[in-house]
Formats: sequence, structure tokens, C-alpha cells
Amino acid sequence: MALARHDVIVVGAGVVGLSTALYLRRAGLDVAVVDPLPPAGGASFGNAGLISPDTAVPIALPGMLPKVPRWLMDPLGPLSVRPSYFLRALPWLLRWVESGRLHRVLAISDAMRALHREAMDCWRELLGPELYRELFRPLGQVHVWEGGGDTSNAKLERQIRERHGIDTETLAADDLRQMFPGIAREVTHGLLVPGNGFTVSPQRSVQALGKLFAHEGGALINERAMKLIPDEGGWMLMTNTANRAANHVVIAAGAWSLQLLEPLGIKLPLETERGYHATLFDPEVVPPLPISNKTRAFGMTPMEDGIRVAGTVEIAGLDAPPNEQRAKILVQHARRMFPGLSGKDVRYWMGFRPSTPDSLPILGAASGRPGLHFAFGHGHFGMTGGPPSGRLVARMIVGQPTGIDPAPYAAQRFR
Repeated sequence: MALARHDVIVVGAGVVGLSTALYLRRAGLDVAVVDPLPPAGGASFGNAGLISPDTAVPIALPGMLPKVPRWLMDPLGPLSVRPSYFLRALPWLLRWVESGRLHRVLAISDAMRALHREAMDCWRELLGPELYRELFRPLGQVHVWEGGGDTSNAKLERQIRERHGIDTETLAADDLRQMFPGIAREVTHGLLVPGNGFTVSPQRSVQALGKLFAHEGGALINERAMKLIPDEGGWMLMTNTANRAANHVVIAAGAWSLQLLEPLGIKLPLETERGYHATLFDPEVVPPLPISNKTRAFGMTPMEDGIRVAGTVEIAGLDAPPNEQRAKILVQHARRMFPGLSGKDVRYWMGFRPSTPDSLPILGAASGRPGLHFAFGHGHFGMTGGPPSGRLVARMIVGQPTGIDPAPYAAQRFR
């Protein structure tokens, strides 16, 4: 019996995979999405919900190298590396430090800005105006600092904002008290980024992409992708229950993407930044818009089911069990910033950010393997970069003008 052949199989039903699939389906292609979980089962469920078209500062910045020993010593710090995983992570960490050199940071910021700047437009385009109004709040984001704050890269971050014409508003202590009643006096100054925003439910936002994709004729298949095999001018995907064929395959499996690619001899610097969140249900204090504490490296986002407190990075791979103490520290930080917040009903969560050393995703065709495409590595920016990445990859597959230069996101940059 001949295999039914799709035009495209997308592996991964997160925000990146579903955005790609929906754009491809609307271009008239026969598209299937394969994932063992229904939409929004991974990082697309548990992220901070931030949509940041006016964010162009990469994670790696100058001066990171001297901080590495401290990360190893503090398992509950903002960024930690489990000692047992350090040697495995070392090559990625060295590339990460290299990406923090000034000339690289500026070039990376240009590529981030090009990809992110139309994020809100892409969400509106994918969801339609009614769902967009229901789920998204383009109200801005606020960054705050305690005391004098960490000003080591403040000049560089200001230079990046000016380089890209990003509007901001400086907030003094009195401004913060008016915007966020009950905020602690330790919080002394802030910055409003009015061009950013958030979603009240990352889960429902990504589920909406899946429902639209299915309604418009796409196939959502809950199977586990096991192996990718070249097959008669296309690809055959072995899953846990079937064989599925396609002319094109898009790997959008987030932190698990390399498990399918390494058997093909494809090696890319993708690491797992384990992120944590705590959701406080029925909180006494609800900030009107997201507030990110840059001193303690965490943020609070108002969502329809409570406040989500998210942040920190743990480098420990895919297999180590969660360290729930990292999520509990986030609740302590939130209560310190808002002393009137108790939030007795709390849910803890841990997920895997698929991260590259330069904070840019890996997008586009695989070199020398016709029909194989990449769409992963969005790190901290999946909800922002996912829809425009999906649009870019879909345009490349169907041969449409891409709108932006795809070269900065190509896998070939890591040779």
C-alpha cells in the first residue's frame, strides 16, 4: 500500500510549528503537523506570554565570562549550570560568550529587530481581529531595577534601542508607584517600552492556531516522530505508529529538534535553557501590564487565570528532573517586589527553551538536503519570533519574497 504523501509535514505543534503550518496551509499546500502532544503542550504553554516586537537585545552581552564561576556555585541563581552537565554544555557556553562580543551583539540585534518588529501584525494576521483582541494586549512592558541597578550594559542597551528607533519612557520611583500601587520601595526606577505587549493566555493563543489550522483543512496528528529518512525525492517520517511521507519536512520540535537531525549527521549548537514559572491564582495584587525585574532576572505577567511569575535559566539538559526550588524562589521574588501579594494557590512548572548561542533562531533550508527545513532555536523569544519565523519559512518553501534577509538565521552561520 502506497504511503499517502503530504506536501509538507511540520514536526512540532508549538507556536513556531503551528505558525509555519498555518501560513503554508493558507498558501494552498497539503500540510500535516506531527506532535505527541496537542497544541501548547511544551514551552508554548509555560512561557511568560511576552510579545516583544520592540526588543532587540540578545541574551549574551559583553562581560559574561567572569560570571561563569558564580553560576556554578549558586544553584538557585538567575542563571545556573548544573556541575554534572557543565562539560557537555561547555562548547555551547563558549560560543555564547563569543556571541557577547560588541560587534556580534550589534549584528545580532539587527537580525532580532528585523524578525521581531512585525510580531503583533503576524499574530493578528494568523488569528484574525476578533481572536487577537480577545487574547492580546498591546499595552507595553515595564522593566524595573532595585537600588542602583546593574548598569554594566545600560549604555549598550540604550545604543541598541536608539539604533533601531525603539521608543521608551524613563520611569522614576513616583511614576512606578502610580503605575503599580503597592510596589516595594526597593524598586527605584524603570523603563516603559510601549511598543511591546503580552497575551493573557499563551496556551489559548497557541491552541487557537491549532484550531484554525484544523478548521482550514490541515491535519493535526498526535504521534511521536522517531526518525527522518530520505525517500524518493522527499522524506519519510517514522512515528511511533505510522510511516508518513512528504515532499518537505519542517523541523520545529523545539529543544527536541536535534534528536531527529543528529542521525542525519546534522550537528547544530542547540542547548536547553530550562525555564520555570509559578502561577499565582486569585492574587491580591495584579499589575496592569508585564513588569520585568532586571535586578533579580524575573518577570510578572497578568493573565486571565492569575499572575504568572517567570524567569531564570538552568543549563541541565533534557533529562534531569525539575528543581522546584527555582520556581519557589520566583514566588519569593514576586512577594518581595509586591509585599501585599500572598498568592496562596500556586502552580509550579518547568519547560525547555530551545536556545542558540546568539539568541537567533535557526530558520530555512538544510544545506545539501532538499526538502528539509529548520524552524527552531527561539530561546526566550518564541511567542514573539514564532509567527514571523513561520511566515518566513513558509515563504521560502513556496518561493515567495521573504520580506527580510533570511541569511542571519541560516544554519550555515554555525560552520
